[in-house]
Amino acid sequence: MVEVIMPEADARSAGGSGDAADRPSVVASTGIVGSSSSTAPDSAAYAEKAIAKLPPHLAAEAVDPKRKAKSKDPGWKFGWWPDPTKKDFVKCIFCQKTIPAGIKRFKQHLSGGSADCIKCEHVPELVSREMDAYLKKNAQNVVVSMLSDEEGDEAAIGEGELEPEPSCGAKVKQAKKRIVQSGITSFVVAAPTKPQTQKHSRSVSSLLCKSPEEVVAERHKSKTSQSTLEHCTKKGKEAKQIVDDHAADFFSENNIPLNVINSRSWEILLESIGQYGPGYRSPSYHEMRCPLLDRAVDRTAILRKKHEEAWKEYGCSLMSDGWTDTRQRHLINFLANSPAGTFFLGSVDASSQVANATMLADLLQKEIEKVGKEHVVQIITDNGANFKAAGRILMERIPHLFWTPCAAHCLDLLLEDIGKIKEFKTCINNARKVSRFIYKHGRLIDQMREKIGGDLVRPAVTRFATSFLTLASMHRNRNGLRNLFVSDEWHNTKFSNTTEGKQVENIVLSMHFGKILKIA
Repeated sequence: MVEVIMPEADARSAGGSGDAADRPSVVASTGIVGSSSSTAPDSAAYAEKAIAKLPPHLAAEAVDPKRKAKSKDPGWKFGWWPDPTKKDFVKCIFCQKTIPAGIKRFKQHLSGGSADCIKCEHVPELVSREMDAYLKKNAQNVVVSMLSDEEGDEAAIGEGELEPEPSCGAKVKQAKKRIVQSGITSFVVAAPTKPQTQKHSRSVSSLLCKSPEEVVAERHKSKTSQSTLEHCTKKGKEAKQIVDDHAADFFSENNIPLNVINSRSWEILLESIGQYGPGYRSPSYHEMRCPLLDRAVDRTAILRKKHEEAWKEYGCSLMSDGWTDTRQRHLINFLANSPAGTFFLGSVDASSQVANATMLADLLQKEIEKVGKEHVVQIITDNGANFKAAGRILMERIPHLFWTPCAAHCLDLLLEDIGKIKEFKTCINNARKVSRFIYKHGRLIDQMREKIGGDLVRPAVTRFATSFLTLASMHRNRNGLRNLFVSDEWHNTKFSNTTEGKQVENIVLSMHFGKILKIA
């Protein structure tokens, strides 16, 4: 409500004539009185007053440009990042509360028009109205492309039919409803074909969706999968069952190992196909063999450049790992590790060469020169005598270089020495006898799995740590193993009467074996 008051005192002093006597003053509902030459305080003035009331250290943070985003969003006039590394948290200059979830939630805090957050208790009404108007304007801009996409459909209703045109607010509600329905029915909301001269040719879903890599990364970070609206419907469950059946058929028909299902790249593949929508066609054999392979090589080269920048800034460690494949080839892998991560440099087949100190030193030096001598801080190898000698040779050739033994290999050798102790050696050999005897007979495997609810960790030949893992597994499942060898099913089998079967039974039921398992 506005009330106009004629300044009678000024009119009398002016003799009742003149333009100055007829000029009114305005008394607004805000209680601010003044002449037409004075202006009401704007949002910037309120922001300056609020910052002036803050403690000195907070006031300095509030005006620091490094604590605000480089954007024209009006919300940054009234807030800042208390911690620049956590840009989802914005602090209010009026109530000094920290609001999570970004600048939009902070503007909702100022406007008070959302149920997601509490309205600021000290925000001026002018600022609150300004934030509310800005939020509503942006909400209309989000769906404006949807409104333009529907114009063609409305024109196709019929030439002779005239339908009442809805209001602007009704159009916004209808557009929002269409967006929700498009998510439920899992159709991609794509704009009609437009000339290349127009800027907005992407679909709304492509603008709002995250990349498959981001979706999978968030899924692994939270370790929980939240069901979408489509998954909660009956249609979504039936559709998922069909897709699961096709995935199972694909794995079985092509003889693909089932552990591929645990690969992150498999999850990214499924997410990218789902975001593409219906009608996706697989690349051809030629495309997989030539252009897509070339693109993968290009991406790897780009990734290497990022690692090279980290090598130049921080330095790196060159790691080597020798192993023997199924074709009995002696392979040596070379990797570079830095704060940016571990990058695979290459592999060398050393089957035809003698792996002495000089040969290993030459191979390592070639890889060091590829990375750059000035960037390599240390080399990491196993504790073999030949690698130790190669490390000494390289330290003489490159003075600033250090040789470091592999910690995993050190632990493996340590466990090997512990396994040579008489008591542990006997216990490990007995555990191997039990494991080999059970896994040689299918009926015993089924009975064991029924008793202990799973499998034992079987000892390997090359890794000594596996032996102690087997002992730990037998210690956890000792009661189930004892129940197996005292059950009627065991005594009814022919294996219980054999010499090896009786020996295994005595080992499992032995109190001494149980004590050693506990110690190991």
